[in-house]
Parts: sequence; C-alpha cells; structure tokens
Amino acid sequence: MNDKRYSGLAAEHLPGDLAQRWTALLRPSVRLRRAADGEQTVAVLGGNPELPAGVDWPEWPGHGPLSFVASVRCAALPREGLAEKFPKEGLLLFFFYDGQVDEDAFVSPDDPETWVGAQVLYVPENTPVSPTETPPELEAFTRVELSAVAEQSAPDLWLPQARQALLGDSRHWPHPRDTPAELKPFLRAFGRLRTRIGHQVGGHAAPVQGPVEYDLASAELGGTHAWGDQLLDQEAERWLVLAQFDSDSDAKMTWGDEGTLYWLIRPEDLAAERFDRARLIVQC
Repeated sequence: MNDKRYSGLAAEHLPGDLAQRWTALLRPSVRLRRAADGEQTVAVLGGNPELPAGVDWPEWPGHGPLSFVASVRCAALPREGLAEKFPKEGLLLFFFYDGQVDEDAFVSPDDPETWVGAQVLYVPENTPVSPTETPPELEAFTRVELSAVAEQSAPDLWLPQARQALLGDSRHWPHPRDTPAELKPFLRAFGRLRTRIGHQVGGHAAPVQGPVEYDLASAELGGTHAWGDQLLDQEAERWLVLAQFDSDSDAKMTWGDEGTLYWLIRPEDLAAERFDRARLIVQC
C-alpha cells in the first residue's frame, strides 16, 4: 500500500512521540470507486443481486422486502487494505430497508425489533448463484461497477483511542482556544485532508457527523452513558467497520439527506463469518 497520507500528516505536523502514537492507530482500508474501462470490478452497487438457490430475498416481516445496496467479492479486494480476519473469499451482499414500501418504518440502532431492516448475507466461495429479480414493490438502484484501491484510514478524533493518543488521559477535547499549541497545525491539516466519505470496506469509518462507533455503543448501553464515560469508550472500541456506502448519484442512491450507511461488526463475529450479527448506523 503506497498511500501514506495520514502517517505523512503526522510526521509533518506532530512531535515524534505523538506522531508515533497516532500512526499506530491507522488501519488499512479498501476504497471503492466507479470502475473505469479496463479496471477490475470488485464490487457492485445496485442492480439485481446474485443469490444462492433456496435463499429468499431478505425482508422485514410486516413491512416488506429490503432494497439491495451492494455486493462485494472478497477475493477480488486488495488484501493489503483489509484486516487479517476479513474473509479471503466469498461474496458479501448488503440489504437495507430504505422506506420504498413504508416510509414510516426505519432501522434504529436502539430498537432491536428494527435490526432486521438491515442485513448482510455471506455467500461462501463456489456456491452456485444466479441473478435474482428485484421484488415488484421495489425500484432497483442503478447498477454501478466499482474498482478498489488500498488506502490508509484514520480514526475520528473523538474516538477514545484518538483522544488518548493525542491528549493522554483526557475524556474530552478541550475548547479550541485551550487546545495544546503543538496539536493545532495537525488538527487543521487533518480537517482539510478528511473531506471524503465515499464507499469503503474495512478500516476506520469516515463519518458524516461524529464517530459511528459511539452511535452504536450508546445504543448498546441503552443511551444511559454520557460522552467520555469509560463504559461508553470501551463499548465503542468493540466494534469494527465492515463497510460503508455513501449516497451515490450514479446509482441513484440517497440515504436520508445525502447520508451514508455504515455496517459495523465485532472482531470475533468477523473472524467467525457471523455477518448476521453486523449492525447498521445511518448518518445524514
């Protein structure tokens, strides 16, 4: 992986000890972008998914079928951009209830009865599959083929591990006027660099508004823990980004107000290929 944007940023703007602690937090990721002519297709937005025989189209009982968001061919992804536990082969299919059938029904991280509205199916390698027509109640998204590139990804600055690396034991970022002078050039440069959301597999999420791990951790703990609470920090650190899919004009996908879908999973479930335990966060 030749991409060194975030480690280079740290080397340029942070003292040696802080740069080392920050760089240790970086994770590889795979960026997905529209495939140009001649590029290998590793993932697809929209269109009709390929499902194994006997596997029904995912639905939310009582509400209707889920929309097909994307498929990812694990073996085609650049391994240097993935965590060791990420599957080396097989197909990941992402479905989401986007309100086409019932606009009043939505997936909420703190309501377990709604979680079925976001599903990830894993199809093992060499499983016979065939294109499956989108249910008549739904309008399929426009098919867009995606290529991949391995990139560095950086944690959101409000995540506990980022705060600890840059501020020590502080539970909160200080007011901007009280931010240590040695951090200010780095923070400004980080803000200028991190402007993309986009489609991504693995790595740290590029959030729309604050760390998605905190959104999920707060829901897991019943919304009873304040920002910076130790239990909330610990729960946030238990989740990894499986994939994120941004709103996409080419695919005619819009999540809320130009938002992004984030699927997260615990490391032990990723290793065991228990993708039915992945959870969704939507940020707009």
